[in-house]
Order: sequence, then C-alpha cells, then structure tokens
Amino acid sequence: MPPSAAHAADRRLVPADLVFTLADGARLPARLWPAVGGRPQAVILALHGFNDSRDAWELSAPVLASRGISLYAPDQRGFGQAPLRGRWAGTDRMVSDAAELARLVAAREPGVPLYLMGESMGGAVLLCLAASPEAPPVAGYILLAPAVWSRDQMDPVMTASLWAAATLAPDWELTGHELPLHITASDNLAALYRLGYDPLTVRTTRASTLQGLVQLMSRAQQAAAHVHARMLVTYGGRDQLVPARSTAATWALLPSDVRRSFYPSGYHLLMRDLNRSAVIGDVASWILTPDQALPSGGDIAAAGWVAGQGWDDTVPLWLPGNLDGLVAPDPR
Repeated sequence: MPPSAAHAADRRLVPADLVFTLADGARLPARLWPAVGGRPQAVILALHGFNDSRDAWELSAPVLASRGISLYAPDQRGFGQAPLRGRWAGTDRMVSDAAELARLVAAREPGVPLYLMGESMGGAVLLCLAASPEAPPVAGYILLAPAVWSRDQMDPVMTASLWAAATLAPDWELTGHELPLHITASDNLAALYRLGYDPLTVRTTRASTLQGLVQLMSRAQQAAAHVHARMLVTYGGRDQLVPARSTAATWALLPSDVRRSFYPSGYHLLMRDLNRSAVIGDVASWILTPDQALPSGGDIAAAGWVAGQGWDDTVPLWLPGNLDGLVAPDPR
C-alpha cells in the first residue's frame, strides 16, 4: 500500500546541516538552528530522547534562535542516522559522546556561553555527565522531563523478565504493542504525527537496548546527588512516561540551588506540547536573565508540587517495557 499523502510532510527527511566526527571516528549528523541577528548570545547542545532524533527540536529551536540562542542537535549514537542505529551504545559511551560533543560545539562557538539541554533519555545522559569528572566546563544544564527511575521502584517481575529477554534474546524486537497501555506523550497531535512518521525515528526496540535504557534511568537518578553545576530541571503534571514519584525522588537528591520548574498541564514532550511556549520561554529566560523568576511561574509551581506530596502515580511500574510505545508505528 502506498504511503498516505496526508502525512507526506511528516515523512520528510531533513538533511543534516553538519556532521560531528568523534575521536573514535564515529560520525554523528546534526541540525543547526543559528541565532537570528548575527553572533549568538548563547548556544545550546540539545540531546533528544529515546528512539527520537535530531528533529526533536523542530518546534522549539526556531523560537530560541529568534531570541538570539543557537541550537545544535545531533543524532545520538544508536539513533537517527548515527552509528549503531537501533542498538544500545552503552551509558558510558553516550555520556562520553555528550562530553566530546560539548567540546566540539564550544570550539565552533568560542567565547559564547554553552548550555547542554536534554529531553527524556537525553536528560538522563546529561544528568550522568553533570555528575561525572569528565564533565566539560559549560554555563549550565537544562533537563526536560529527564528519564529517571530507580530499580527499587520497578516491578521485580518486569525487571527479571527484561533481564532474561536481554540475556537470552537480545535482538528480540518490541513494537510498543506488547502491553495493553495507551501512552500520551503530548497533547500536540501534529507533533506526534511528525515523530511517528519521521524516517529518523526508531520504531522497534531490541530487548538489549531497552535494558540499557533502564540501566541509564537508574544511574541518572543516582547521579542526581553528585551534581555540581548550574541546572534547570522540568517536569509536567501529565507526564505518562516518567513517574511523579521517581521525579520527586530525583529532585530531592539534587542540590538546593538547582532551579526546578513544574507545568501542571504539561506532558512528557514539554517542548512539543500545545503549551510549549511557556516552557521555551522559561528556558530562554533562565539562560538570558538567570536572576529573574521564570516567566511562567513554573518555579513557584514546582515548590508547591513538592510541598504538596499528594501526587498519584498514573504510570504503571512496568512502563519501561513500553517506553518505545511513545512512537506511533508507521502504517506502511
């Protein structure tokens, strides 16, 4: 059956603007949205989420560029058009890649404040980097609904099943339809169509890759207690992918000077939601006017959310087995 013309634009492959060549020879394609009006006031290296790609920032990057902030968005190893597509490169490798990418971007933009921003899995990678001795000098970190989950919060049956699958059948592929659960990653249907039809999106997940993601999530939460960096961390009240209790536990481990921002109506893909302008505006404000309160009031909402401690987890404990269900399969 030929692909539907209704989603032709969502199926487009946007060529990379540049390629980062890492020390081991790996080539990571990237998109670049340069700041409008000449020399940028700041530059962001942005890391996408699980099974996503460099296209994750198509809605937010132009807005940030209009505010004088350039954004570099590479495909992380194992995703998009980067090496090892569909396979897990390893947490250490991904954290090391992030550090090297930061140095490469800094060399391209000398004298410009560099910020590292990560969504979901990308946020978990950066949380590990921020606690690592190899963390490069940067102006700050921005974590958008970072993927955090401690092992003691996971269903032991799910954990054992995942270990068995990854050990005995590491190349067994999950499609997101194995579990009777509907996940809403965003209230922006157009953005979800683009994510689902984008040729760079990985649509099936190997058991070994999923196990690697779970290990990253656990390590990221543990890293929170060892962060020594300027940081903004965000979370949405309607996030169906990262449990509220896991996020709250991670926030409790972070240093008190880390800026926290909560969006009651926000889903997991905060910079693609219909209300994304609030999140994008807060990020720009935190970068350009760091001493001011966030325009959305998200920092005030975060304090109230933490103080309330009355949240109910709507995310099942076995959700990591369905994280790849974030993406709608291509019907072709």
